Amino acid sequence: MQDFYRSKIAKIIVWTIGSLFALVIILDKIFLPWYVNHGGTLSVPDVIGMSEVDAFHVLDSLKLEPRRGEVRPDKEYPEGYVVAQNPIPSQIVKPNRRVYLTISGGEQLAIVPELKGRSIRDTKFALERSGLKLGSVLREISKEFPEGTIISQDVTAGAKVKRGSYIRVTESAGQTMDSLVVPSVVGKTLTEAQKILTQKGFKVGSITYQINADLLPNTVIDQLPRMNEVVGYGKSIDLFIAQAPENKGVRREH
Repeated sequence: MQDFYRSKIAKIIVWTIGSLFALVIILDKIFLPWYVNHGGTLSVPDVIGMSEVDAFHVLDSLKLEPRRGEVRPDKEYPEGYVVAQNPIPSQIVKPNRRVYLTISGGEQLAIVPELKGRSIRDTKFALERSGLKLGSVLREISKEFPEGTIISQDVTAGAKVKRGSYIRVTESAGQTMDSLVVPSVVGKTLTEAQKILTQKGFKVGSITYQINADLLPNTVIDQLPRMNEVVGYGKSIDLFIAQAPENKGVRREH
């Protein structure tokens, strides 16, 4: 008899637990969604990353009232796209609740400062203050600008560029004709390089041939002194010339 009652009690317990579990599932899967969507409240959709037009359409279709909030620079989302919303996604609200959208104004741009006449040091600081970086520095003879000052810049002052961009400048090497800025002849043929150097007041120094399978024979691989170095008038420029692989060895000419 005791076993009978124990078995009956166990069945009742199992049935009760099963019924409670089923009730939880019904509440979670059926009743709560019905209550949220039809019982006077609803869940705010996630419209972050949508265009402003699409976000307004989605919110309108759910009987919410979209409102345009602030516009702020944002490098992650293009101009005109939603970057934030209030209330946040999945928040439960009543119909006709206002949803404020923060819209991307696009990536913030930096204004290029005027660099002409500045020293290299001042140029670097001015660019950093504007969120920019100093790029390559060329050197040219100048009678107008003292040595060490900026003659020109590759991006016009006042132009708007992406933050972190590099700005290339040309620096004065002074006005003395006793000094010359070395041109680049790398990639030129030996004949072209010799012509360029002599026309600009240099001498052709030693010529060293090096085996190179990637370049045409007689192409300049390297030079010493290198491009943009300031040297005396008539300075000799040593050249390193490509030689075909079948011509083994390295030879020099003077």
